[in-house]
Amino acid sequence: MRNAEVGTRNGRGRSSAARPACPFRVPRSAFHILLLLAACTPVTTRPDFLPDPQGIQVILDARPGRVTPEIATLVAAESLQVEQVNDRDGYVETAWYDTRSHRSVRGAGDVPDLAATVKIRCWADPYVPGQTRLTLEAVYRPRYDPSRSERDLEVIVPEDHAGHAIAERLVAALKKRFGTPSSSPTAP
Repeated sequence: MRNAEVGTRNGRGRSSAARPACPFRVPRSAFHILLLLAACTPVTTRPDFLPDPQGIQVILDARPGRVTPEIATLVAAESLQVEQVNDRDGYVETAWYDTRSHRSVRGAGDVPDLAATVKIRCWADPYVPGQTRLTLEAVYRPRYDPSRSERDLEVIVPEDHAGHAIAERLVAALKKRFGTPSSSPTAP
């Protein structure tokens, strides 16, 4: 028996009269879909939430794979500890950083000064070929509540906060390093 879709035969070249027909078909499209699903991995180091729309957004003239390591370098130059970085995912997250004592606190643990402690997260997403849409958010927690998730308590820092100044310096350094397209849309 010949499978017309794939071009294979069942049996060893005998006629179909010698053996009862046992038709089976594997549609070619289903095989390709299975290969595609096997090749895609849903594993990512990005958090399961999107960036805050009030975060700083800028378009850079570089691919995300070039921007992400530079962000990690600039963050370390600002004396912040990088808690999570993944070049492939285009994501950088710092540890909590106390802007008054200039020390980092790892994890979501006990932060001594909630109002002055910030966390910076950066999402580097492809925009058009050769460009990156960078979203940078500097957040703080106005209060501590162990019954709620960390993200539920986070608020974007105001413009007069020291954390906002750090974020602005990072964005300015990235603009200087990579440049911005002349007709790029920028968000406030």
